[in-house]
Amino acid sequence: MMSCQAWPEPVVRVQALAESGLSSIPACYIRPHSQRATNTTTTFAPHQASQTDHNHVNNNIPVIDLQHLSGEDQVLREEALRRVSEACREWGFFQVLNHGVSHELMKSVRELWREFFNQPLEVKEEYANSPTTYEGYGSRLGVKKGATLDWSDYFFLHYMPPSLRNQAKWPALPSSLRKVIAEYGEEVVKLGGRILKLMSINLGLKEDFLLNAFGGENELGACLRVNFYPKCPQPDLTFGLSPHSDPGGMTILLPDDFVSGLQVRRGNDWITVKPVPNAFIINIGDQIQVLSNAIYKSVEHRVIVNSNKDRVSLALFYNPKSDLLIEPAKELVTEEKPALYSPMTYDEYRLYIRIKGPCGKAQVESLTSQT
Repeated sequence: MMSCQAWPEPVVRVQALAESGLSSIPACYIRPHSQRATNTTTTFAPHQASQTDHNHVNNNIPVIDLQHLSGEDQVLREEALRRVSEACREWGFFQVLNHGVSHELMKSVRELWREFFNQPLEVKEEYANSPTTYEGYGSRLGVKKGATLDWSDYFFLHYMPPSLRNQAKWPALPSSLRKVIAEYGEEVVKLGGRILKLMSINLGLKEDFLLNAFGGENELGACLRVNFYPKCPQPDLTFGLSPHSDPGGMTILLPDDFVSGLQVRRGNDWITVKPVPNAFIINIGDQIQVLSNAIYKSVEHRVIVNSNKDRVSLALFYNPKSDLLIEPAKELVTEEKPALYSPMTYDEYRLYIRIKGPCGKAQVESLTSQT
C-alpha cells in the first residue's frame, strides 16, 4: 500500500465521510461566501428544450452530430465543421453525438467504475496515491497545507504513451475493469485524434498539425480521471470540483447519465450542463489555447454536488507529450497578432496545478507575454 505521508494533512476519503451519516460537512470543505454557487445559475436541458426555455437557447453548450463529417454530403460536412469552429471559438465546450464509441462500452465502463467505488475502503486503499505521481486512488489535488478541499474522490491512471500504461496499477476488481479500461481508452483516444483534426482544419492549419504538436499518435499523453462525487448534506457550501480550466490539451468527458453537476462559465453566468444521452462533452484545455494563440480559449468550469445522489464521471485528458515545447503555431502569429505565450513544456506547466490545486484561469492568464 502506498503511503499518504507526502500529503500535507492526513487523507480523508469523502465517500467514507458521506456514508458516515454526518449532517454537516467539516470546515475544510466549506467555501468562503463569495466563492459559493449562487442561485443565479442558468439551468436547462438541451434535448428537452421547451417553449419556456426559448430565451436560454443561446446559453446552451452546442450539441454537434459528427456523422455528417464522414458522410457524402458536402453541405452537411461544411455545416458540421462550421459548428465545431463556432463552439471552439465561442464556448470552449460542446457535446458530440455519433462519435464512433460504442454506447455499450460507455455504459459498461461507467457501471464498472461505480462498482469499484462501492467496494470496501480497504480494497480501494491498496491503490492510494501520492502527490509525486497522482496515479491511483485519491481525494485531493494540490499540496497546499490548509487548502479548502473538494467534495470528491477519484482514480487517476495513465493511458498514453503506452510505455506509461501499467495495468498493475489499475483496479483488479471488478474483474473485467482492466480489460474495459483498455478498450475504452483506445476508442476515446481515437475520437480525440478526430477532433484535433477538425480543430486543425478550422484553424487553417494542416489537418495533422495539432496531433503532431502533441507528439503524434504514439507519443501523445492521455490519462483518465474517474471522479466520484458522493452525496453531500450541505451541497451549497462546497464544490465537487473547484472552478478551473483544464491544464492539458483537450478533455473528453463521459458524464453521469442521471445526475447533472458540471457547470460551465459563460460571461458572469454559470450554466449547468444537462448531458445528452450517449454524448461526450468536449472541452478545450490551456495547451490548445496556447497553440492556437488564443483563437480557441479554455473555459472555467466547476462541479456542484447533490444532496441525495452520488455521481460518477470519466474525464479522459488528451495532452501533449510532457517534454515537448508548446508555443503558438507560427502560422497563427502575425505582426497584428504577435505570439501571446512563450514556449513551455507541458511538464513545466502542470507542476503549477499539482502544487496549488485548481484555481480558475489564473495560470494560463499569468503566462501572456507582455509584448
